[in-house]
Amino acid sequence: MAGQKIFIGPKLRELRQGDGLTQADLAKALGVSPSYVNLVERNQRSASLKFLISLADNFGINWRDLTNSDAAMLLGELREVTRDPAFGDKPPDVEELRSALEGSPNLVRGMLNIFNAYRTFGERLAEQNEAISDSMDASFSIEQGVHDFFRRNNNHFPALEQRADEFWAQSMPDRQEMYGALKSHLQDRLNIEVRQVRAEQLGISLRYYNRKKKQIQLSDGLDYNNRVFQLAHMIALIEFPDILDQQLSDKLRSSERMASRCRVELANYFAAALMMPYGDFFKEAVQAKYDIDRLSALFSVSYEQVCHRLTTLQKPGQKGIPFFFLRVDRAGNISKRFNVTPIQLARYGGACPRLDIHYCFRVPGRIMTQIVEMPDNSRYLTVNRTVDRPTTRYSTEDKRLAVSLGCSIEYSQDTIYGITIDPKATRLVTEIGVNCRLCPRQQCEHRAHDPFYSNLPLDENRRGATHFES
Repeated sequence: MAGQKIFIGPKLRELRQGDGLTQADLAKALGVSPSYVNLVERNQRSASLKFLISLADNFGINWRDLTNSDAAMLLGELREVTRDPAFGDKPPDVEELRSALEGSPNLVRGMLNIFNAYRTFGERLAEQNEAISDSMDASFSIEQGVHDFFRRNNNHFPALEQRADEFWAQSMPDRQEMYGALKSHLQDRLNIEVRQVRAEQLGISLRYYNRKKKQIQLSDGLDYNNRVFQLAHMIALIEFPDILDQQLSDKLRSSERMASRCRVELANYFAAALMMPYGDFFKEAVQAKYDIDRLSALFSVSYEQVCHRLTTLQKPGQKGIPFFFLRVDRAGNISKRFNVTPIQLARYGGACPRLDIHYCFRVPGRIMTQIVEMPDNSRYLTVNRTVDRPTTRYSTEDKRLAVSLGCSIEYSQDTIYGITIDPKATRLVTEIGVNCRLCPRQQCEHRAHDPFYSNLPLDENRRGATHFES
C-alpha cells in the first residue's frame, strides 16, 4: 500500500452516520481534527494508514473492508446503463461516471436498481404473454437470479479454485486417469459406489445418486469427458457442501429453490476447475491464443466445457480475456449464459436472429466467427459452433445445441480467431440488438416485434423492410 492513495469518503460517512455520530464526534474519538474528517468524507483527502488503523481499533472493523471496493464492477454496470437508448443521445464519459460513483455511491446503486427493474419489466413484457403461468414466471426469476449471482462474482470463485487445486494435488495421479481416480476416491473416502448402467434403466436421466444405497449411477450414454465431469460434480455436492454454501448470500439462501440451483452451478464450476486447473489452463489458453479445439485436446474435455472454463479466467494478476458465453437450441431458446463483458444478452429466448449462432445449425461442427455491433456501437468478436448432447439411441440422436463465445473487439487479436481482424474495420460487421423488442434499430429486415419503448416511423404510402415500419 506504500504510496497508494486510499479514498474511503462514502464508506466513512456511512459508518459514521450508522453510529449516529457527527464529524466532530468521530474526529474526537480518532484523535484528528473535524476538518480532516470532513476532507476524507468528501474524498478531497486520502485516508492515512494510521487513520485506518485507528478506525479499526475504535469501531471493531477490519480496515481492509473500507478499502476493498466493488467500484470497478459498479462502474461497468453504470456504463451499461448510460449506453441504453432510453438514457438519451449524450451519455456521460467515464470521468463523470467515476465522479458520481465516488461522491454518491448509494444514489448510483439506487439508479442501477431502477434500471434493472425497468429492463426486467421490458423483457418480461417482450417475452411473456397472458398464457404464461405464474410457475413459469417463477422459473424465469430463478434462472435470472442464478445469472445475476455469477455475474456479481465476475464468474470467478477463488474458494472453489483453491479447493480444486488442493484436491488435484492430493488425489489426482494424472489427467489421463481422472475417471479411475475419482471413482476410487468416492469408494475409498466416502464409501460411495460408482456404477455405469444401461440408459434404459435411467430413462432420460444421465446420472442418479441413490443416497440410501450410497451409489452413483451413470448412464452408458455418457462419454469419458462427461463421466469425469459428473463424478467431479458429485464430489463437490457430497464432500464440500459447506464451501458451496459459503459462496451464497443470505438473500439467495432465503429461497431454497434458488439456493439449490446456485449450488448445482457452483458444483459445475468446481468440476470444471478440477478438470482444467486454473494455472495450467490459463497458461495454455494464452499460449494457444484461446484456441478452443486445442485446449479441448490438451485437457481431454469437450468443446463446450472449454468455453465455460474460459469465462472464469478472472483471477487478479492472472486474468484472461473477459468472455461471454451463450447456448441456444434450434428454436433460439437460451438454456445457458455467462457474462463478464459489458454486452447485454437476451435472457429467455428470441435473441437477435442476425447472430450466427442460429446459422450454425446449417453447418454442424463448423466454427463460424462473426463481428457484431450493438446499438451503443460496442463491437464483439464471436466464435460460434454446434455441440452435441449425449445420445443413447436412434430416437434421441438429434440433440444438437449451438454455443457462442464472445469478447470485446479490442481483444480480438489476442485470439486465434481474430488474429487477422482489424478492430477498426467496418466491413463485415453485423449490426445486432438484444432482441426485437429491446432493439432501437430501424429498417431491419429481421424485425419481428415493435420495440416496446419507441415508435417506428409509419407511412401508409410506403412499404418498409418489414410491415413494422414503412
